[in-house]
This record gives sequence, structure tokens and C-alpha cells, in this order.
Amino acid sequence: MNPLLPEAVQADMILASKSPRRIDILRSLAFEFDVVPPHDHVEESAQCEDAHERAVVRARLKAEDVASKHPDSLVIGADTVVIVDGESLEKPVDDGEAARFLETLSGREHIVVTAIAVRKNSAGVDLSGSESTRVFFRELSAEEISRYVASGEGRDKAGSYAIQGIGAALVRSIDGCFFNVVGLPVTCLFDLLRKVPAKT
Repeated sequence: MNPLLPEAVQADMILASKSPRRIDILRSLAFEFDVVPPHDHVEESAQCEDAHERAVVRARLKAEDVASKHPDSLVIGADTVVIVDGESLEKPVDDGEAARFLETLSGREHIVVTAIAVRKNSAGVDLSGSESTRVFFRELSAEEISRYVASGEGRDKAGSYAIQGIGAALVRSIDGCFFNVVGLPVTCLFDLLRKVPAKT
């Protein structure tokens, strides 16, 4: 159990995600939880034009999907988007798109937004929030991009890179929460969990 929150808040917690990064972050915070991924169609059902709003809607839909089957559990859903020039870079469909994403990010600033939703149906808990982090890439050569794409590390990640892995070498600096870029902003999560009634 995490000592910073009441045990009642942490009881029967579920992470509505199969992301290894989010699982690792929650474990590092000493939470005890189950992993129940939402249905794949949930992400596709969020058709918001605004990328930031889409992340919030997706996080809420993921939490709702799992909470509907586990009404007495505290369900955490999350969604991350990478935004550059007002456009979002989703998970790449193939290595060619991954390379194009990295070419777009090379030498530039982009914004990483992760939205979090916390839901417990039996207690009427329905909370959400988001965090934004500015990330600055250094100039990348064509060979570096090709080698990184070939590593496969960025294939299942928004923006096609992982700041907690080899992709750290692509980043010049960040302004904001590191864990947000990984996929689960810790401060935002705790802000939401502190709003959950201790007796639910």
C-alpha cells in the first residue's frame, strides 16, 4: 500500500491498461492493483477533433468500459497523445510512419498530454484530469532515425519513441513531468486519488 493515501482509497484498484510503462509506474508507487485492459474498440470510438480533448475522452471511456464490469473497484484509465503543430501523432501503423513521425519531431518542440480518469461506479466516483509536458528533440540524422525505428522500441507508442528507454537519447530536454511523457503523470494521479472519499 502507498503510505500517502488512505488504505480504503487503494482497496480493490484496477488499472484499465495493458501498458507495461503504466504498470511499472503504479508498482513503483507501491500500489496493489489488478490489470484489466479495456476493449480495443474503446479508443476508436473517441472521434474528437481536438487532440487534448480526445485524450481525456479516451481515458474516460477506458475507465468506464472496465468499471461497468467491476462497479466496486476503483478503476484508473489513461491515454497519451503527442501534439506538434496542433496535430496529434498516434501510435505508428508501421515502421515507415514511425520514421516520418521522428523526422517531424527532429530538432523541434512538441507537447505530450496524458489524461487520467478515475472511476468507481458503486460510490459515484467519476474524476478526470490531464498533464502536459513540453519535450524538445535534438536534431536527428537519417541514420539515427533508421536505427531507432529498427530497434522496435517506438512501435506501440504515441509519437514513436520511449523517453524511458533508448529514446532518451533523442531528447534534448523536457519542461514538465517526466512520468507524463512515459504515460502516467504521478502528480495528476495523486491529485485525483486525494479527491476520492476515504469511505467508498
